[in-house]
Amino acid sequence: MEYLIIALILIIILLAILKANKKDANLDLNKLVEYLGGKDNIIQTESKLSRFIVTLRDVDKANKDAIQKLGAKGIVEIENQLKIILGPDSKQLKRYIDDLK
Repeated sequence: MEYLIIALILIIILLAILKANKKDANLDLNKLVEYLGGKDNIIQTESKLSRFIVTLRDVDKANKDAIQKLGAKGIVEIENQLKIILGPDSKQLKRYIDDLK
C-alpha cells in the first residue's frame, strides 16, 4: 500500500513538472509582436535554428526587457536588427508574423 501511495505522489509531481515546462515553452506571440513595436514596425523576419532575427523600422520601439521576461534567452542588437534567442519557438514566431503581414 505504501508503494502505491509513493508511486501516485511521484506521478502527480511528474505531471506538474511536465505541465509547467509546456507552459514555459509556449510564447505569447501577440505580446511578442507588441514588444517588437507592433506589426508595422517589423520589416523582415528570419529564423535560424534557435535564433529569431527581426529587422525593425525603429529599434527604439522594441521593449527588450519585456521580450526577455517573456522567455527570450538572449537579445543582441545590431543597427536596426534584433537577434533573439528563443529556442524552438523561433520558427513558430516567424510563421505567425508572416501571416500577420
